[in-house]
Amino acid sequence: MDEKISLEAIALYGDSYAESVLRGFFSSKDKISGPEILSLCNVQQVNLFVIRELFRAWKEETKKLKSPYFNYDNPEVKESLEDLMGVLSKNISIDRAHFAPLLKKASSHALMVIFDPYDFFSMIVTGKNNKLEVEPFREEIKYLKVNKAPLDRMLQKLEEKGVKELSGNEAFAILDQILEEVNFTPEDVEDYIEKFSAVVPLDPARFFVTKYVEPEYKAPVQSSRPVEVETPKVVTSPPPQPVQQPRQAQNTPRVQQSGGSSLNDRLGRESKPMLAGNFNKIIKIKDSLTINQKFMFTKVLFHGDFELFSKAIDRLDQLNNLNAALNYIDEEYASTWDRDSEEFHEFMELVEKRFS
Repeated sequence: MDEKISLEAIALYGDSYAESVLRGFFSSKDKISGPEILSLCNVQQVNLFVIRELFRAWKEETKKLKSPYFNYDNPEVKESLEDLMGVLSKNISIDRAHFAPLLKKASSHALMVIFDPYDFFSMIVTGKNNKLEVEPFREEIKYLKVNKAPLDRMLQKLEEKGVKELSGNEAFAILDQILEEVNFTPEDVEDYIEKFSAVVPLDPARFFVTKYVEPEYKAPVQSSRPVEVETPKVVTSPPPQPVQQPRQAQNTPRVQQSGGSSLNDRLGRESKPMLAGNFNKIIKIKDSLTINQKFMFTKVLFHGDFELFSKAIDRLDQLNNLNAALNYIDEEYASTWDRDSEEFHEFMELVEKRFS
């Protein structure tokens, strides 16, 4: 893969878009109501995500209703609370200071689901605690109108099986199968580009970071005739003395593969130049993966076995140094990998960044 989505670029544009909308609305009003939120932005998905954020806030507030005197879990009490929410939804009144963060978050999430649906899907199905709960998931996707089909199908499958909750890894594996079943293709973005640009000019190319591609190495052509170099007439400093190269350490692990060299050997011979901004150290491989990379690595390197892929990532994140990581990959997986593939090189780049 030569391009990767930049979540920072999406957030920056989302903030600019939100600020422009805020200036336009609050120039003449002090507070915004529920009906005004639903018609605030020219991209309806942004408006719906604001409502979703308000619904989340309501859920968090009701969780705080605990008492040694009253039973808030009583079905009748719960029903009354739902009725109260219905009344409150008709009486929304938010000033600019409290509304701005809601709108900025909603704008960024709308941009993600439009321009980067795979990472958005991953965020929804794996969550912060690597767990998917079906009831909150159902509420989440109620507010989704763009690229919704795979998540609708996923909810249907979970309900058919009577599942209440499952791990993020299991949810991701199910989503992977669904994307293949429905042959998912993201919606066309041209109409959304036009709508966003009507507020703040949008160039989607700015959302993507072009990855550095190593130029093909070519050995210098040796001439059969020595090159004549003119000898300078005046020498102003003594000629440099040859620098003795340090001997290679003898304790470097070297795991040999049948039919090929080890990853230690290969990376030693093929050290590739990195742009400083492109080689930022990562703390955990697991936390740095996009959903595109998860799909790609699972299918190409781990033969479609997501559990095997997850096991490998967890193990790599537990290791202490690059040599140990290379030896682990050599022993467990690399004999079946195509070392000339883009997927292999992208995976190994992540491993190097983990231990840089």
